Amino acid sequence: MMKQLSVLETEQAILYLKRRFEDSLARELDLYRVSSPLFVPGDSGMQDNLNGIERPVSFEVLDVPGLNCEIVHSLAKWKRAALAQYAIGPGRGIYTDMNALRPDEENLRSGIHSIYVDQWDWEQVILPEERTLDTLIRTVKGIYRVIKNTEQAIQEAYGVSPGLPEEIHFIHTQELLDRYPDRTPKEREDLICREHKAVFLIGIGGGLSDGTAHDGRAPDYDDWITPTGEGRRGLNGDILVWNPVLERAFELSSMGIRVDQHSLMEQLRLRDALDRTALPWHRRLLEGRLPQTIGGGIGQSRMSMLLLNKRHIGEVQVSVWPRDVVESCRREGIALL
Repeated sequence: MMKQLSVLETEQAILYLKRRFEDSLARELDLYRVSSPLFVPGDSGMQDNLNGIERPVSFEVLDVPGLNCEIVHSLAKWKRAALAQYAIGPGRGIYTDMNALRPDEENLRSGIHSIYVDQWDWEQVILPEERTLDTLIRTVKGIYRVIKNTEQAIQEAYGVSPGLPEEIHFIHTQELLDRYPDRTPKEREDLICREHKAVFLIGIGGGLSDGTAHDGRAPDYDDWITPTGEGRRGLNGDILVWNPVLERAFELSSMGIRVDQHSLMEQLRLRDALDRTALPWHRRLLEGRLPQTIGGGIGQSRMSMLLLNKRHIGEVQVSVWPRDVVESCRREGIALL
């Protein structure tokens, strides 16, 4: 039986986990910790548009007529501008605490989604010739080492562990479709994670042979169009693990090599979003004034849920839940923060 921590033990463990993880991540990827915005100007082009249908929380600034700001969905594009501003060279990068609000979240009863999103957002400068699948795989392996090191530290300090494997398995979304053609994308994730326990799924957002995409991805940060051989495309993906408490696949991170001028234009064309080329951030990229980068977000609450054997994300973060969820958790003995 898996050990369960009390509320106070959980709060202490969350702090310990976060400090261990981010310090280890900074060493592994040579990252500087920086401050980051909670909101950005709505016309800057730096908002993460996610799947294009989620509404950002926005507000007008009383003292600056006409200035409309949006609470970020993520810092996917802001980080790249920050790397240019700070003149950080290849092989180094930044990381920050990202806090976001996603009020259009439709899965609040799932136990793993919340209106409030907290991530370690990170971004690293790479050379143009490093925009390769090898770079992506090498970086994923480094992040997985950080996850494993943090798991070991938590196990030693608190006696809990999800039992992650030593190595992470790599598979492309097309290969996964070929293997399980009659299953939904989520069912495929469950099957491959049940088998390998830790998986990096390559090519999120790009088209598959059946005319679908495994999952949505915005067209203006991750590169999901670049060919990588054997008819496959995409320099991005998700880190997924098997969650033994929930008995399902569990996403910890979305990441990838970012678009260059060519892949940005092609992905905007495919998503009928070429109007974004007029936005300030997109103009900077197309004019070559932003560095080539790799980056992503790693869920802080997701990591805490996994490594502390929690059944509900509300056990590791404070948010707002439907009344029936609160009542159901009370009956099941789940202590929401």
